[in-house]
Amino acid sequence: VQLQASGGGLVQPGGSLRLSCAASGRTFRRGSTAWFRQAPGKEREFVAGIKWNPEYARYAGSVRGRFTISRDDAKNTVHLQMNSLKPEDMAVYYCADTPAYLVFSALGNTENYDYWGQGTLVTVSS
Repeated sequence: VQLQASGGGLVQPGGSLRLSCAASGRTFRRGSTAWFRQAPGKEREFVAGIKWNPEYARYAGSVRGRFTISRDDAKNTVHLQMNSLKPEDMAVYYCADTPAYLVFSALGNTENYDYWGQGTLVTVSS
């Protein structure tokens, strides 16, 4: 299984980016998928997660209302639409996936994921 994250880049505060995570060897809709991020000198933190039923998504409080996680089953890709970006959103973003059908509260735990993408850097700066 390989996860390929893409879409990072440099954006000004208030701008938007859309991250994508494509999988080979896995079908996203049969499990749980999430985005985490890690800023320099900080621990990896949960950003957003989606269950097998895409109607069930969970967000970190710091991004709720600004970020949206979604899944395109036809392309077997998970997206993270990031709007109103702030300097504190700057980090390396990782997609993570597991065949397990995680309960809602478990989406935010890094230990519950079996597969990780390589990360894509998001820089928010003027």
